[in-house]
Amino acid sequence: MTGSTAATHPEVDLDALTLNTGAIRLEDLIDRSMLQDVIRSVFSLFGISVRVFAADGTLLSDQAEQQPLCRVLNQLPDGRAACATHVNTIKRLAPEAEQSVEHDCFSGARYHVAPITYDGRVLGRIILGPYLPAELREVPPGLLVAVPTLDPAKARELLPRMPRARSDTVQHVIAHVRSVLDLILFSGHKALLTSQMHLASVRESYRELQDKNARLQDAYDRLQELDRLKSNFIATVSHELRTPLTSIIGYSEMLCEGIAGELTSEQTEFLLTIREKGDQLLALIMSLLDLSKLESGSLTIQRENADVVPILEDVVSSLLPTSRKKSVNVSFVPPSSPVPRIPVDPGKIRQVVLNLAENAVKFTPADGRVTLSVSVASDADPDEDGFGFALLAAAASVVEIRVADTGIGISADQREKVFDAFYQIDSSSTREYGGTGLGLAIVKRLVDAHGGSVRIEDNTPHGTVFVVSLPISLSPAP
Repeated sequence: MTGSTAATHPEVDLDALTLNTGAIRLEDLIDRSMLQDVIRSVFSLFGISVRVFAADGTLLSDQAEQQPLCRVLNQLPDGRAACATHVNTIKRLAPEAEQSVEHDCFSGARYHVAPITYDGRVLGRIILGPYLPAELREVPPGLLVAVPTLDPAKARELLPRMPRARSDTVQHVIAHVRSVLDLILFSGHKALLTSQMHLASVRESYRELQDKNARLQDAYDRLQELDRLKSNFIATVSHELRTPLTSIIGYSEMLCEGIAGELTSEQTEFLLTIREKGDQLLALIMSLLDLSKLESGSLTIQRENADVVPILEDVVSSLLPTSRKKSVNVSFVPPSSPVPRIPVDPGKIRQVVLNLAENAVKFTPADGRVTLSVSVASDADPDEDGFGFALLAAAASVVEIRVADTGIGISADQREKVFDAFYQIDSSSTREYGGTGLGLAIVKRLVDAHGGSVRIEDNTPHGTVFVVSLPISLSPAP
Protein backbone atom coordinates (compact mmCIF):
# COMPACT_ATOMS: atom_id res chain seq x y z
CA MET A 1 0.00 0.00 0.00
CA THR A 2 2.85 2.36 0.57
CA GLY A 3 3.98 1.91 -3.00
CA SER A 4 0.55 2.83 -4.34
CA THR A 5 0.54 5.98 -2.23
CA ALA A 6 3.86 7.15 -3.61
CA ALA A 7 2.66 6.58 -7.13
CA THR A 8 -0.52 8.54 -6.52
CA HIS A 9 1.31 11.49 -4.93
CA PRO A 10 4.72 11.76 -6.64
CA GLU A 11 5.19 15.39 -5.67
CA VAL A 12 5.43 14.61 -1.93
CA ASP A 13 8.59 13.37 -0.27
CA LEU A 14 7.43 10.39 1.75
CA ASP A 15 10.80 10.16 3.51
CA ALA A 16 10.12 13.59 4.98
CA LEU A 17 6.55 12.68 5.82
CA THR A 18 7.48 9.53 7.73
CA LEU A 19 9.99 11.06 10.09
CA ASN A 20 7.64 10.86 13.06
CA THR A 21 5.57 7.75 12.27
CA GLY A 22 6.95 5.80 15.22
CA ALA A 23 4.17 7.04 17.50
CA ILE A 24 1.45 7.43 14.85
CA ARG A 25 -1.92 5.85 15.56
CA LEU A 26 -4.74 5.19 13.14
CA GLU A 27 -7.09 7.37 15.15
CA ASP A 28 -4.62 10.28 14.88
CA LEU A 29 -4.52 10.16 11.09
CA ILE A 30 -8.07 9.38 10.08
CA ASP A 31 -11.23 11.44 10.31
CA ARG A 32 -13.89 9.23 11.90
CA SER A 33 -16.81 10.81 10.11
CA MET A 34 -15.05 10.28 6.77
CA LEU A 35 -14.24 6.70 7.74
CA GLN A 36 -17.85 6.08 8.67
CA ASP A 37 -18.97 7.38 5.27
CA VAL A 38 -16.61 4.93 3.52
CA ILE A 39 -17.80 1.98 5.63
CA ARG A 40 -21.43 2.94 5.13
CA SER A 41 -21.00 3.04 1.35
CA VAL A 42 -19.44 -0.46 1.35
CA PHE A 43 -22.30 -1.83 3.41
CA SER A 44 -24.93 -0.23 1.18
CA LEU A 45 -23.31 -1.74 -1.95
CA PHE A 46 -22.71 -5.30 -0.74
CA GLY A 47 -24.87 -5.67 2.37
CA ILE A 48 -21.92 -7.14 4.29
CA SER A 49 -21.09 -5.86 7.74
CA VAL A 50 -17.80 -3.95 8.04
CA ARG A 51 -15.88 -3.01 11.16
CA VAL A 52 -12.62 -1.04 11.52
CA PHE A 53 -10.42 -1.47 14.59
CA ALA A 54 -7.32 0.40 15.71
CA ALA A 55 -4.11 -1.49 16.48
CA ASP A 56 -5.01 -1.65 20.18
CA GLY A 57 -8.47 -3.11 19.46
CA THR A 58 -10.45 0.14 19.72
CA LEU A 59 -13.50 0.09 17.45
CA LEU A 60 -13.28 3.14 15.19
CA SER A 61 -16.15 2.48 12.80
CA ASP A 62 -18.96 -0.06 12.66
CA GLN A 63 -21.57 -0.57 9.97
CA ALA A 64 -23.15 -3.91 10.83
CA GLU A 65 -26.50 -5.61 10.79
CA GLN A 66 -27.20 -8.67 12.91
CA GLN A 67 -28.21 -11.57 10.70
CA PRO A 68 -31.43 -13.49 11.51
CA LEU A 69 -29.49 -16.72 12.11
CA CYS A 70 -27.09 -14.96 14.49
CA ARG A 71 -30.02 -13.45 16.37
CA VAL A 72 -31.53 -16.90 16.93
CA LEU A 73 -28.19 -18.40 17.95
CA ASN A 74 -27.67 -15.69 20.60
CA GLN A 75 -31.06 -16.57 22.09
CA LEU A 76 -29.84 -20.11 22.81
CA PRO A 77 -27.44 -20.67 25.72
CA ASP A 78 -25.13 -23.01 23.81
CA GLY A 79 -25.41 -20.83 20.69
CA ARG A 80 -24.53 -17.70 22.69
CA ALA A 81 -21.45 -19.41 24.16
CA ALA A 82 -20.32 -20.64 20.74
CA CYS A 83 -20.77 -17.17 19.23
CA ALA A 84 -18.78 -15.54 22.05
CA THR A 85 -15.90 -17.93 21.56
CA HIS A 86 -15.92 -17.31 17.82
CA VAL A 87 -16.01 -13.52 18.23
CA ASN A 88 -13.03 -13.62 20.60
CA THR A 89 -11.11 -15.71 18.09
CA ILE A 90 -11.75 -13.20 15.32
CA LYS A 91 -10.73 -10.27 17.53
CA ARG A 92 -7.38 -11.92 18.22
CA LEU A 93 -6.59 -12.32 14.56
CA ALA A 94 -3.69 -9.97 13.69
CA PRO A 95 -2.65 -10.40 10.05
CA GLU A 96 0.74 -9.04 9.07
CA ALA A 97 1.26 -6.24 6.55
CA GLU A 98 0.07 -7.05 3.01
CA GLN A 99 -1.65 -10.25 4.24
CA SER A 100 -5.27 -11.04 4.97
CA VAL A 101 -6.96 -13.88 6.83
CA GLU A 102 -10.22 -15.72 6.09
CA HIS A 103 -11.90 -17.34 9.06
CA ASP A 104 -14.86 -19.73 8.80
CA CYS A 105 -17.54 -19.63 11.43
CA PHE A 106 -19.23 -22.75 12.83
CA SER A 107 -22.43 -21.43 11.29
CA GLY A 108 -20.98 -21.78 7.79
CA ALA A 109 -20.47 -18.03 7.45
CA ARG A 110 -17.05 -16.53 6.76
CA TYR A 111 -15.10 -13.49 8.01
CA HIS A 112 -12.31 -11.70 6.15
CA VAL A 113 -9.72 -9.85 8.26
CA ALA A 114 -7.30 -7.48 6.46
CA PRO A 115 -4.63 -5.19 7.95
CA ILE A 116 -4.65 -1.41 7.55
CA THR A 117 -1.05 -0.44 6.81
CA TYR A 118 0.75 2.80 6.26
CA ASP A 119 4.45 3.20 5.53
CA GLY A 120 4.94 -0.53 6.22
CA ARG A 121 3.32 -0.32 9.67
CA VAL A 122 0.10 -2.03 10.71
CA LEU A 123 -2.16 0.63 12.18
CA GLY A 124 -5.41 -1.34 12.42
CA ARG A 125 -7.71 -4.02 10.92
CA ILE A 126 -10.75 -4.30 8.68
CA ILE A 127 -13.19 -7.11 9.49
CA LEU A 128 -15.63 -7.94 6.73
CA GLY A 129 -18.44 -10.35 7.57
CA PRO A 130 -20.28 -12.47 8.26
CA TYR A 131 -21.17 -13.55 4.73
CA LEU A 132 -21.86 -16.90 3.08
CA PRO A 133 -19.39 -18.27 0.58
CA ALA A 134 -21.01 -18.57 -2.83
CA GLU A 135 -20.49 -22.31 -2.92
CA LEU A 136 -22.30 -23.04 0.36
CA ARG A 137 -25.85 -24.38 -0.28
CA GLU A 138 -26.62 -26.62 2.70
CA VAL A 139 -26.57 -26.16 6.44
CA PRO A 140 -23.07 -27.22 7.54
CA PRO A 141 -23.00 -30.16 9.98
CA GLY A 142 -20.74 -28.22 12.31
CA LEU A 143 -23.55 -25.77 13.08
CA LEU A 144 -25.80 -28.45 14.57
CA VAL A 145 -22.84 -29.99 16.38
CA ALA A 146 -21.84 -26.66 17.97
CA VAL A 147 -25.44 -25.76 18.84
CA PRO A 148 -27.39 -28.98 19.44
CA THR A 149 -30.48 -27.09 20.61
CA LEU A 150 -30.88 -25.36 17.25
CA ASP A 151 -33.85 -26.54 15.18
CA PRO A 152 -32.45 -27.83 11.84
CA ALA A 153 -35.51 -26.58 9.98
CA LYS A 154 -35.00 -23.12 11.45
CA ALA A 155 -31.37 -23.21 10.39
CA ARG A 156 -32.28 -24.16 6.84
CA GLU A 157 -34.79 -21.29 6.77
CA LEU A 158 -32.49 -18.55 8.12
CA LEU A 159 -29.11 -19.44 6.65
CA PRO A 160 -29.98 -18.38 3.04
CA ARG A 161 -30.97 -14.91 4.29
CA MET A 162 -27.31 -14.17 5.02
CA PRO A 163 -25.54 -12.17 2.21
CA ARG A 164 -23.44 -14.25 -0.17
CA ALA A 165 -20.16 -13.28 -1.80
CA ARG A 166 -17.56 -14.94 -3.94
CA SER A 167 -13.98 -14.97 -2.74
CA ASP A 168 -12.76 -12.72 -5.54
CA THR A 169 -15.58 -10.24 -4.80
CA VAL A 170 -14.51 -10.05 -1.18
CA GLN A 171 -10.91 -9.48 -2.25
CA HIS A 172 -12.01 -6.60 -4.48
CA VAL A 173 -14.07 -5.06 -1.67
CA ILE A 174 -11.12 -5.28 0.74
CA ALA A 175 -8.73 -3.83 -1.85
CA HIS A 176 -11.15 -0.97 -2.51
CA VAL A 177 -11.55 -0.15 1.17
CA ARG A 178 -7.80 -0.29 1.78
CA SER A 179 -7.14 1.95 -1.23
CA VAL A 180 -9.61 4.55 -0.03
CA LEU A 181 -8.19 4.37 3.49
CA ASP A 182 -4.70 4.75 2.08
CA LEU A 183 -5.64 8.08 0.53
CA ILE A 184 -7.35 9.21 3.74
CA LEU A 185 -4.29 8.19 5.78
CA PHE A 186 -1.96 10.01 3.43
CA SER A 187 -3.98 13.21 3.71
CA GLY A 188 -4.28 12.80 7.46
CA HIS A 189 -0.55 12.23 7.77
CA LYS A 190 0.21 15.37 5.82
CA ALA A 191 -2.16 17.37 8.01
CA LEU A 192 -0.64 15.83 11.15
CA LEU A 193 2.91 16.60 10.07
CA THR A 194 1.91 20.14 9.13
CA SER A 195 0.41 20.60 12.57
CA GLN A 196 3.47 19.09 14.24
CA MET A 197 5.81 21.31 12.25
CA HIS A 198 3.72 24.35 13.15
CA LEU A 199 3.78 23.40 16.83
CA ALA A 200 7.52 22.75 16.64
CA SER A 201 8.02 26.14 15.01
CA VAL A 202 5.92 27.82 17.72
CA ARG A 203 7.85 26.00 20.45
CA GLU A 204 11.17 27.00 18.90
CA SER A 205 10.05 30.61 18.54
CA TYR A 206 8.84 30.59 22.14
CA ARG A 207 12.15 29.07 23.28
CA GLU A 208 14.13 31.69 21.37
CA LEU A 209 11.92 34.41 22.85
CA GLN A 210 12.52 33.01 26.33
CA ASP A 211 16.27 32.95 25.68
CA LYS A 212 16.21 36.54 24.43
CA ASN A 213 14.13 37.62 27.41
CA ALA A 214 16.55 35.87 29.75
CA ARG A 215 19.51 37.60 28.09
CA LEU A 216 17.74 40.94 28.20
CA GLN A 217 16.92 40.42 31.86
CA ASP A 218 20.54 39.55 32.60
CA ALA A 219 21.71 42.63 30.71
CA TYR A 220 19.13 44.77 32.51
CA ASP A 221 20.21 43.39 35.89
CA ARG A 222 23.87 44.08 35.05
CA LEU A 223 23.05 47.61 33.95
CA GLN A 224 21.07 48.20 37.14
CA GLU A 225 23.98 46.93 39.19
CA LEU A 226 26.42 49.10 37.23
CA ASP A 227 24.11 52.09 37.66
CA ARG A 228 23.92 51.43 41.40
CA LEU A 229 27.70 51.13 41.63
CA LYS A 230 28.09 54.31 39.61
CA SER A 231 25.71 56.19 41.90
CA ASN A 232 27.50 54.88 45.00
CA PHE A 233 30.87 55.80 43.51
CA ILE A 234 29.73 59.30 42.62
CA ALA A 235 28.22 59.82 46.06
CA THR A 236 31.31 58.51 47.85
CA VAL A 237 33.81 60.45 45.76
CA SER A 238 31.74 63.65 45.92
CA HIS A 239 31.41 63.39 49.68
CA GLU A 240 35.15 62.78 50.10
CA LEU A 241 35.96 65.72 47.82
CA ARG A 242 33.57 68.11 49.50
CA THR A 243 35.28 67.97 52.92
CA PRO A 244 38.79 69.09 51.83
CA LEU A 245 37.32 71.50 49.28
CA THR A 246 35.32 73.23 52.01
CA SER A 247 38.54 73.71 53.93
CA ILE A 248 40.27 75.14 50.84
CA ILE A 249 37.44 77.63 50.31
CA GLY A 250 37.37 78.53 54.00
CA TYR A 251 41.11 79.14 54.24
CA SER A 252 41.12 81.19 51.03
CA GLU A 253 38.36 83.39 52.48
CA MET A 254 40.32 83.87 55.70
CA LEU A 255 43.45 84.75 53.77
CA CYS A 256 41.51 87.26 51.67
CA GLU A 257 40.27 88.87 54.90
CA GLY A 258 43.87 89.33 56.06
CA ILE A 259 43.79 86.96 59.04
CA ALA A 260 47.28 85.65 58.18
CA GLY A 261 48.66 89.08 57.46
CA GLU A 262 48.41 91.80 54.85
CA LEU A 263 48.46 90.62 51.22
CA THR A 264 49.63 92.25 48.07
CA SER A 265 47.14 92.96 45.30
CA GLU A 266 48.58 90.14 43.23
CA GLN A 267 48.24 87.66 46.13
CA THR A 268 44.66 88.79 46.73
CA GLU A 269 43.88 88.26 43.06
CA PHE A 270 45.29 84.72 43.22
CA LEU A 271 43.27 83.91 46.33
CA LEU A 272 40.10 85.25 44.77
CA THR A 273 40.70 82.98 41.77
CA ILE A 274 41.23 80.02 44.12
CA ARG A 275 38.00 80.84 45.92
CA GLU A 276 36.04 81.29 42.68
CA LYS A 277 37.24 78.01 41.23
CA GLY A 278 36.61 76.30 44.55
CA ASP A 279 33.05 77.56 44.56
CA GLN A 280 32.60 76.22 41.03
CA LEU A 281 33.99 72.84 42.01
CA LEU A 282 31.83 72.76 45.15
CA ALA A 283 28.74 73.49 43.02
CA LEU A 284 29.70 70.58 40.75
CA ILE A 285 30.15 68.26 43.71
CA MET A 286 26.80 69.30 45.17
CA SER A 287 25.18 68.63 41.78
CA LEU A 288 26.70 65.16 41.73
CA LEU A 289 25.42 64.49 45.24
CA ASP A 290 21.94 65.71 44.32
CA LEU A 291 21.92 63.52 41.21
CA SER A 292 23.00 60.42 43.14
CA LYS A 293 20.28 61.06 45.74
CA LEU A 294 17.66 61.50 43.03
CA GLU A 295 18.70 58.30 41.24
CA SER A 296 18.72 56.29 44.47
CA GLY A 297 15.39 57.75 45.59
CA SER A 298 16.84 58.98 48.88
CA LEU A 299 16.15 62.67 48.20
CA THR A 300 13.10 63.72 50.20
CA ILE A 301 10.54 66.26 49.01
CA GLN A 302 9.26 68.54 51.80
CA ARG A 303 5.99 69.82 50.35
CA GLU A 304 4.15 72.92 51.46
CA ASN A 305 1.63 75.23 49.83
CA ALA A 306 4.10 77.64 48.30
CA ASP A 307 3.79 80.77 46.20
CA VAL A 308 6.10 80.42 43.20
CA VAL A 309 6.15 84.16 42.36
CA PRO A 310 8.62 85.07 45.14
CA ILE A 311 10.76 82.07 44.14
CA LEU A 312 11.11 83.40 40.58
CA GLU A 313 11.83 86.93 41.85
CA ASP A 314 14.55 85.56 44.14
CA VAL A 315 16.16 83.63 41.24
CA VAL A 316 16.26 86.82 39.15
CA SER A 317 17.93 88.71 42.01
CA SER A 318 20.51 85.91 42.47
CA LEU A 319 21.45 85.99 38.78
CA LEU A 320 21.86 89.75 38.45
CA PRO A 321 25.64 89.82 39.16
CA THR A 322 26.35 87.02 36.66
CA SER A 323 24.01 88.42 34.00
CA ARG A 324 25.53 91.90 34.27
CA LYS A 325 29.00 90.48 33.64
CA LYS A 326 27.69 88.94 30.40
CA SER A 327 25.51 91.96 29.54
CA VAL A 328 22.42 89.75 29.52
CA ASN A 329 19.11 91.21 30.67
CA VAL A 330 17.34 88.88 33.16
CA SER A 331 13.80 89.86 34.12
CA PHE A 332 10.63 88.49 35.65
CA VAL A 333 7.26 89.20 34.02
CA PRO A 334 4.56 89.34 36.73
CA PRO A 335 1.48 87.16 36.00
CA SER A 336 -1.60 88.91 34.59
CA SER A 337 -3.88 86.96 36.96
CA PRO A 338 -3.33 85.53 40.46
CA VAL A 339 -1.38 82.26 40.63
CA PRO A 340 -2.58 79.84 43.34
CA ARG A 341 -0.27 78.26 45.85
CA ILE A 342 0.85 74.75 44.91
CA PRO A 343 2.08 71.80 47.02
CA VAL A 344 5.82 71.79 46.28
CA ASP A 345 9.17 71.84 48.00
CA PRO A 346 10.13 75.55 47.62
CA GLY A 347 13.86 74.84 47.86
CA LYS A 348 13.74 72.18 45.15
CA ILE A 349 11.60 74.34 42.84
CA ARG A 350 14.03 77.22 43.34
CA GLN A 351 16.86 74.87 42.32
CA VAL A 352 14.89 73.87 39.19
CA VAL A 353 14.29 77.47 38.12
CA LEU A 354 17.83 78.53 39.05
CA ASN A 355 19.38 75.72 36.95
CA LEU A 356 17.21 76.64 33.96
CA ALA A 357 17.93 80.37 34.31
CA GLU A 358 21.69 79.83 34.75
CA ASN A 359 21.70 77.68 31.60
CA ALA A 360 19.77 80.36 29.75
CA VAL A 361 22.26 83.08 30.79
CA LYS A 362 25.23 80.86 29.86
CA PHE A 363 23.93 80.17 26.33
CA THR A 364 22.67 83.71 25.63
CA PRO A 365 25.10 86.11 23.96
CA ALA A 366 25.70 89.69 25.10
CA ASP A 367 22.72 92.06 24.84
CA GLY A 368 20.40 89.06 24.91
CA ARG A 369 17.40 88.52 27.18
CA VAL A 370 16.29 85.88 29.67
CA THR A 371 12.68 86.16 30.77
CA LEU A 372 10.97 84.28 33.62
CA SER A 373 7.18 84.08 33.84
CA VAL A 374 4.44 82.04 35.49
CA SER A 375 0.79 81.35 34.63
CA VAL A 376 -2.06 78.89 35.14
CA ALA A 377 -2.76 76.54 32.22
CA SER A 378 -4.61 73.36 31.32
CA ASP A 379 -2.73 70.06 31.26
CA ALA A 380 -4.85 68.52 28.46
CA ASP A 381 -2.41 67.06 25.94
CA PRO A 382 -4.12 65.63 22.83
CA ASP A 383 -1.07 63.58 21.86
CA GLU A 384 -0.50 61.96 25.22
CA ASP A 385 -3.26 59.35 25.13
CA GLY A 386 -4.08 59.16 21.45
CA PHE A 387 -7.05 60.29 19.36
CA GLY A 388 -10.17 61.21 21.27
CA PHE A 389 -9.01 60.43 24.79
CA ALA A 390 -8.11 64.00 25.64
CA LEU A 391 -11.68 65.01 24.81
CA LEU A 392 -13.06 62.48 27.28
CA ALA A 393 -10.58 63.15 30.10
CA ALA A 394 -11.00 66.01 32.53
CA ALA A 395 -8.30 68.64 31.98
CA ALA A 396 -6.20 69.24 35.10
CA SER A 397 -5.00 72.74 35.97
CA VAL A 398 -1.28 73.27 36.31
CA VAL A 399 1.08 76.13 37.06
CA GLU A 400 3.48 76.70 34.18
CA ILE A 401 6.87 78.31 34.84
CA ARG A 402 8.56 79.53 31.67
CA VAL A 403 12.24 80.37 31.24
CA ALA A 404 12.74 81.93 27.79
CA ASP A 405 16.02 83.14 26.29
CA THR A 406 17.33 84.57 23.04
CA GLY A 407 20.38 82.29 23.00
CA ILE A 408 21.66 79.65 20.59
CA GLY A 409 18.60 77.38 20.95
CA ILE A 410 18.30 73.59 20.99
CA SER A 411 17.53 71.59 17.85
CA ALA A 412 14.45 69.37 17.85
CA ASP A 413 16.45 66.12 17.70
CA GLN A 414 18.34 67.01 20.91
CA ARG A 415 15.47 68.23 23.09
CA GLU A 416 15.02 64.86 24.79
CA LYS A 417 18.73 64.06 25.07
CA VAL A 418 19.64 67.24 26.97
CA PHE A 419 17.85 65.85 30.05
CA ASP A 420 20.27 62.88 30.19
CA ALA A 421 22.99 63.12 32.79
CA PHE A 422 26.36 64.37 31.47
CA TYR A 423 24.97 64.96 27.96
CA GLN A 424 26.60 67.88 26.14
CA ILE A 425 25.28 69.35 22.90
CA ASP A 426 28.86 70.26 22.03
CA SER A 427 31.11 67.53 23.40
CA SER A 428 34.27 68.59 21.55
CA SER A 429 37.43 69.43 23.42
CA THR A 430 37.22 73.00 22.15
CA ARG A 431 33.61 73.60 23.09
CA GLU A 432 32.74 77.21 23.78
CA TYR A 433 30.41 76.74 26.76
CA GLY A 434 31.39 75.07 30.02
CA GLY A 435 29.33 72.84 32.25
CA THR A 436 28.99 69.18 33.16
CA GLY A 437 25.59 68.34 31.70
CA LEU A 438 24.05 67.72 35.13
CA GLY A 439 21.84 70.79 35.49
CA LEU A 440 19.02 69.71 33.17
CA ALA A 441 19.21 66.10 34.38
CA ILE A 442 18.60 67.33 37.94
CA VAL A 443 15.80 69.61 36.70
CA LYS A 444 14.03 66.68 35.02
CA ARG A 445 14.28 64.42 38.05
CA LEU A 446 13.15 67.11 40.51
CA VAL A 447 10.14 68.01 38.37
CA ASP A 448 9.24 64.32 37.98
CA ALA A 449 9.47 63.91 41.75
CA HIS A 450 6.81 66.63 42.06
CA GLY A 451 4.51 64.85 39.60
CA GLY A 452 5.10 67.52 36.95
CA SER A 453 6.69 67.67 33.53
CA VAL A 454 9.24 69.75 31.66
CA ARG A 455 9.39 70.39 27.94
CA ILE A 456 11.28 72.55 25.47
CA GLU A 457 9.72 74.94 22.97
CA ASP A 458 11.11 77.13 20.22
CA ASN A 459 11.60 80.82 20.90
CA THR A 460 11.31 82.16 17.36
CA PRO A 461 13.46 83.53 15.81
CA HIS A 462 16.21 82.65 18.33
CA GLY A 463 16.56 80.91 21.67
CA THR A 464 14.73 78.32 23.71
CA VAL A 465 11.79 78.19 26.10
CA PHE A 466 11.80 75.71 28.99
CA VAL A 467 8.30 75.08 30.35
CA VAL A 468 7.88 73.46 33.76
CA SER A 469 4.34 72.26 34.52
CA LEU A 470 3.46 71.60 38.17
CA PRO A 471 0.06 70.28 39.31
CA ILE A 472 -2.02 72.64 41.41
CA SER A 473 -3.33 69.74 43.51
CA LEU A 474 -1.88 66.32 44.27
CA SER A 475 -3.47 63.35 42.51
CA PRO A 476 -5.29 61.01 44.92
CA ALA A 477 -3.46 57.79 45.76
CA PRO A 478 -4.76 54.80 43.77
